[in-house]
Order: sequence, then C-alpha cells, then structure tokens
Amino acid sequence: MSMQSLNRRQFLAGSAAALASCALRSPAAVTTAPALLKGKAEHCVFIWLGGGMAQIDTFDPKRRGDPKKKIAGSYYDSVDTAVTGVQICEHLKPLAPLMDRVTVVRTLHHEVIDEHAAATNRMHTGRPVSGTVVYPSIGSVVAHERGAAADGAPPYVLIGYPNVTRGPGFLGPTAGYLYLTSTDQGPAGLSRPDGISDARQSRREKLLVAMRQDESAALRQDPRVRDYTAAIDQSRKLSGPAFTRVFNLGEENPDLRAQYGGEFGQRCLLARRLIEHGVRFIEVSHNLNFLNGTGWDVHNGGILKQYELVRELGQAMAALITDLESRRMLDKTLIVVATEFGRPAEFDSGGGRGHQGQAFSCVLAGGGLRHLGAYGQTDDLARTAVADPVTVPDFFATIHACLGIDYTRELHDGDRPVPLTDRGRPIERLFPA
Repeated sequence: MSMQSLNRRQFLAGSAAALASCALRSPAAVTTAPALLKGKAEHCVFIWLGGGMAQIDTFDPKRRGDPKKKIAGSYYDSVDTAVTGVQICEHLKPLAPLMDRVTVVRTLHHEVIDEHAAATNRMHTGRPVSGTVVYPSIGSVVAHERGAAADGAPPYVLIGYPNVTRGPGFLGPTAGYLYLTSTDQGPAGLSRPDGISDARQSRREKLLVAMRQDESAALRQDPRVRDYTAAIDQSRKLSGPAFTRVFNLGEENPDLRAQYGGEFGQRCLLARRLIEHGVRFIEVSHNLNFLNGTGWDVHNGGILKQYELVRELGQAMAALITDLESRRMLDKTLIVVATEFGRPAEFDSGGGRGHQGQAFSCVLAGGGLRHLGAYGQTDDLARTAVADPVTVPDFFATIHACLGIDYTRELHDGDRPVPLTDRGRPIERLFPA
C-alpha cells in the first residue's frame, strides 16, 4: 500500500470521526450564539479629553514617581474610594465617594501611539483610518440607531469644535450633529442673523416652499436631496424658542452652577439640560485651550498644570453624577469619559510624558450598569494589561449595549456591509444578570 493511499484513508477516517462527533452534539451547542446584552439607558454624555489623558496620573495611579530624578511613576498621590481596593488620583477626590456608580476601564488598548488625529479617529469611530470608507462616529451611530428621545430635539449635539471624526461618515447628514463652541450662547446656525426681520424670514420660507414644489420627482427621490431637505427642516424646527431656551444656563440655580465649576463644568451642566429636552447623545469636549494651554497633551512643561485639568474633571463629573442622581436620571444616562491614548510612567526630557496606546483608561458611569469601581488590571507602572484587556470595539460594544443597541448588526455603506462595532463584545460583568 502506498503512503499516498494510507494518508488519504487516514484523512477520510478522521473526517468521518469529526462529523460523527458533531452529530452527537446538541444542535444548540453548535449553533447558539452568545446572548445579546441589552441595557436600558436612554442617553449618553460622552466627555472627550483631547490630547491623551495620563491614566497613571488620574484613574490608574501607581507608586509615586519623580520627574527630576527620572523615577517612573505617578505625578500625584492617590486616595481611597467608596470601592474597596480602588484608588484614584488625589485631585479627583470629589469622585472618590461616588466610585460605586463608576467603572474605570483600565485596560483599553490600540496600536496608534504617535499621531493624535489617527488616535482621535480610532476613539470616535472604533476603526483605523480608511482610504475607501469614511466611518461614522459613535455619536452618529447612536443618532442613527436610536434617533432623538423626544420631538423637537436633535439626536446628537457636540459641545466643542466640529471635526470629521465626530461626523456621520457614510450614514449621511441626518446622523450628523448640531454644535456650539461656547456655553455663552446657543448654536450660531440656529440664530437668525441681524437684519433679518420677521417679514423677510417669512418671504424666505415661502421661496423655499416654491422651490421645492418646482423640483422634479426624480430630484426629490435623490437620497442626497432628501437628506439635505431633512436637515433644513430640522434646522427650522430647532430654531424656535422651545428648543433654544435650553441653552440659557441662567435659568439654573447659581449654587448648582458653582458646583459644576468653570466652562468645562458648564458644558456638563448644559449636557444635563439637553438630556432633559430629549437629546440622545451629547459630546462634551474639554478644549485644548482650557487652563494650561495644552489640554491633556502633557509633554514637557505642559504637565506642570495638569493637576488643574484633573481637578476640573473631578469636580464637573461629581456634580453631573449627583445632579443626575437627584433627578432620578442617572440610571437612564450613561456617562463616558474617553481620550485618544494614555501616557507612559516614564518622564520625558522636559519632565512631561509621551504617548502610550498599549494600556490606558476610559471611564463609564451611571447608565444602569453594575459598576465595579475599576475593570481590568495593569502592571506595576500601568504600561500594559495583565488581566481583562479591552479592545476599542469591545468598549464601543459596551456603550451600544448599554443604550439598547444591537452591537452585532451591520450598517451599510451603499451595498457594502459594515459591522456596527467591528465585532466587539461588551464587558459582560457590567450588565445586571
């Protein structure tokens, strides 16, 4: 008997045994997919810390370092929290008694470390930059899947500077955002320009109606025209006093406004008002020009006033959590704190920190989740994950699941299917049994 014949017989025998083994299994054991996790949150406040928050100086503190002696470690001391064994930076102290409503995901990771724009894109779309597809941001996906929570409100508001990474990508303008750059006034696009009287505005609207009547049927069926028309209609709807009043923070109790703190805190307060009005997803951006001139990008001397950013974050987050809880809105509102990457424990030549993508922290609070204080474990200097690593798609899937969105389904760029979260799986331990 030839060796070729023997190998063929062995292959056939092995294949038959494998088929028989499958046949003996329960069909459910072979075909059943993991149960779909589905939370009950209705809103999301997505706090963006541009520049790269140092996890070792905030939510994953380690032993104290010394930049002058080039000893790697945390820049600040740490404090205990309401969750046994979980510590945070001393400048986040207002959050310490509230950490049982919070989970710090300490083991997020991706491969983008040297480019802020690419990492920002990754932490907004969940994917690498593509030359062929403009992926939608997480805010646009939530807007597309859930829509606004009430009539007369947009589904997605950005409090910060507009950017393509925050945009709708292939989902189109109906999944886009309404934005404002300051809490001093509402969105400029909803305000009537000076010199436009009621009569002139009425004439403009009549002209718009006439132009639409003159459009051909084919033109009205063009998806781009439909999206543009829908965007105009929504803008007209939102420019009325019922919605624009939400931007008047002067209606709030002065003591409550003081609890939230400066401009960043006022943005968080405005986010709460937008939620009450029915906005589904709000991104609150912590701009680079706040306080230290560099934001969270703490190379060299930029680290000297990092503590002011940390304090502002802790004050505003604590105020938002307690404010939402007092209004019985915390379980319905998921608070996310995200950043493009972390920072290494080592200090650079100027005493600051470089970039680190292999382990960094983002935060989840409220949303009806079963909070742990912290999830995942890093090594002794927060360089890498040693337990429970979390990918960016996993983190996104957790957010979507908390908001009741099917994270396993596909979106479509034309005829091209695009997985909603790039096959991410939620952090199962955070969901009530």
